[in-house]
Formats: sequence, C-alpha cells, structure tokens
Amino acid sequence: MATAGVVRRGGGHSLRRTGGLVIALGVLAVVVVASLGIGARDVTAASTWAALWHDDHSAEALIIREFRLPRALLGLLVGAALGLAGALMQALARNPLADPGLLGVNMGASAAVVVAISYLGVSAITGYVWFAFGGAAVASVVVYLLGSAGRAAATPDRLVLAGAAVSAVLVAFTSAVLLLDPRAFNEFRFWNIGSLAGRKLDVVAQIAPFIAVGIALALALARPLNVLALGEQAGRALGAHVGRTRVLGALAVALLCGAATAAAGPIAFVGLAVPHLARLMVGPDQRWVLSYSAVLAPILLLGSDVVGRVLIAPSELQVGIVTAFVGAPVFIALCRRRKLADL
Repeated sequence: MATAGVVRRGGGHSLRRTGGLVIALGVLAVVVVASLGIGARDVTAASTWAALWHDDHSAEALIIREFRLPRALLGLLVGAALGLAGALMQALARNPLADPGLLGVNMGASAAVVVAISYLGVSAITGYVWFAFGGAAVASVVVYLLGSAGRAAATPDRLVLAGAAVSAVLVAFTSAVLLLDPRAFNEFRFWNIGSLAGRKLDVVAQIAPFIAVGIALALALARPLNVLALGEQAGRALGAHVGRTRVLGALAVALLCGAATAAAGPIAFVGLAVPHLARLMVGPDQRWVLSYSAVLAPILLLGSDVVGRVLIAPSELQVGIVTAFVGAPVFIALCRRRKLADL
C-alpha cells in the first residue's frame, strides 16, 4: 500500500509538471504571435496569418515575412539555446551562479568578432556569425584544456577558474583593439549590445543546425546529470561516466551558447535566471529543468523583445538591454523568495 501511494504521488507530480509545460508552450505561442504582430506598425492577427502563408506583396506581408518572422524564429532558437546552456552550466559546475559566459564562451565570440571587423574588414552579420561561433568554440576548448591540465581531472572548480582567466585575457585583448580602432568599436557596439533586429532568415539557417545538435545533446545528458548531482563518487558507483558527461556537457554549452551569441550578441541574465525559475517550478530533476528552461527562456527573450519595441516607440530598445532590466529583478526576487534552488 505504501509503495502504491508513492507511485500515485510520483504520477501526480509528473502530471502537474507535464501540465505546466503545456501551459508554458501555450504562453510561448502567444508571445510568438505578439512578436509577429506588435511593433512600430501593428499588424492584426488575421493579416499576420495571411502573410505567413501567402505573399501578396503588401506592406504587412513585407513586414511579417522579411523582418518579424526571422526575428521571432531567431528569438526562439537563441532563447532555447541560452536557457539550456545556463541549466547545463549550473548542473555541470554545481554552482547556482554559473551562466553560459563562465567558460569564456561570450568573450571568445566577442574577441573573434573584433578581429573580423578590425583586421579582416568583415561588416555583415552573416560574416560575424562564423567568426563568433569559431571564437566561442576555441575559447571553450582552451578553457577545458587548461582546466584538465596536470594530473588532476577537469573538476568544476578548475573549469570555472580557467574560464575566468581566459575571459580576463580576452577582455583585455578586445578592449585594446577597440581603443586603437574607432571604426571597429563603432561597428562592434551594435553587435555587442545584444539584439534580434536586422537578422534575416539566412542567419537563422546558419545557426539552426548547431543549436539543434546542442539541444539534442543537452536533453540526452539529463539522466547522467541527475546521477552526478549525488556527487562524483556516488555517481561513479551508480555507473555514471563523469568525464564523458562533462566533456559532452561542455560541447553542448559551446554549441548552444556559441551559436546564440554569434547570431544575437551577448545577452545577459537569460541563462542565469531562467534555470532557477525552472527549478522553482519543477524541482531539481534535470529532465524537467532542461525541458522547462528550453521553453521559459524564449518566453523571456521574445517577451523582452516585444517590450523593447513598445517602450520607446517608434524607436526600439534592444533586447539585450531589456533582458538586463527584466532578468536582474527576477533573479533578485527568486533569491529573496528562497535560497538558491538546490542543484
């Protein structure tokens, strides 16, 4: 009888979590519709729907198909990537304050973009994407090699320290180049602020395969991460491959955060705050934390993008600024409500 009661309670928890995820997906659908329809020129839901399926060469169709649809799709991909990358980082580092930039990914992307602008004359966003992604990947590899140097294994503490050191060097390099090249600074600042605007479908197509692989890899690591949460020794005793899980997790973070940062620039607080909200809603089970993070983060990102369009209309406030203003109070509120959620 006791066992049956436990099963019923477990089934109830699973049902509530599933229901919550369905509701979150519904909210995400509403936010996507708002992203397509709201802006300097509002478009009705009927006109939006018609423009998605038929290009009648009207002004509304041009706005929806050429500008807002790529922006919404990019927000979905970048949001899901940052949410999953943040949840993975916090689980791998067992540090509730970890975020995707902790492994030097953001600064690696930034340094590569500066090099592309200043030394190679790249000025198009489609050019930034590949340099930024390459810089993020190289920075991740360097951090892992430094963190695993010597006889000791690549523990979370060593990776965090290596990430801080690499980020500091890249910050100094980036600042020096920008100070010596005003033209590069003028172009770099628009990417560095974090934005979904001005990106076309070709940018979405470039990053989509990397984010798709990263999402699949992140979700596949949910069960091993649950085992590792018990501690390394307990995890090994239960058959977990600690080293392999960390390597695959670092690869997933590099793919997700590298592609997202390459396309939209560094966007703060999404990867930090959203996993805490997910754990507050569903507990520490990484299967649910990762799933919720992949849905809640696009809601925050696209919602912030819509807010940025209407706050100072007809001008726009870039999404990187809005997420900082929205994400910081949310994170502080979560911290005040309770202790940081257990990992």
